[in-house]
Formats: sequence, structure tokens, C-alpha cells
Amino acid sequence: MNKYELCVVISAKIEDDARAEVLEKVKDYVVRAGGQISDIDEWGKKKLAYEIQKMTEGYYYFIHFEAEPTAPALIESRIRIVDDVLRFLCVTQDEA
Repeated sequence: MNKYELCVVISAKIEDDARAEVLEKVKDYVVRAGGQISDIDEWGKKKLAYEIQKMTEGYYYFIHFEAEPTAPALIESRIRIVDDVLRFLCVTQDEA
């Protein structure tokens, strides 16, 4: 099992309830891919470096989890089709 960090930027134009549903959906994708979530770091609303879909702000979430090496590709393929996710990135965490 490897340690991963998944960064998800969710649209700032949706309501709080809808944003919570999108985050739950992302967490469900991680669990269904065999991942074990250790913690979720919520950074809140931040200004984007550049405009994405005519938006200048987004909500940032960092999900730390452990999973098999095949899990990130499966998770990314499912997150890619979620409408309110502006950007995402899954990286391997160093053991340092």
C-alpha cells in the first residue's frame, strides 16, 4: 500500500450542501478503489491562479489516503466526469 494525496478544487459557485455532496462523492470513489482515507485537509475558498470555466475562486480539499498502486488511475477516471470539480491532482507522498 502506498500513501497518496489527492487535491480537489471544487467550484465556488455551488451551495454548501452541493459542495458537501461532491466531496462525499469523491471520498466514495477513493473508498471504492480500495483506498483508506486517513484525513481530509480543507483549505477553504482560495483565489485560482488563472480563470477556469469563467471562475476565479474555488474550494480546495486535500485527501490523504493509502491504496494500491492501481487506485489513483481508477479514482482520477471517475473524478474527471464530476461537473463541479474544476481541477484535481493525485500524487504519491514521500516516506520522509
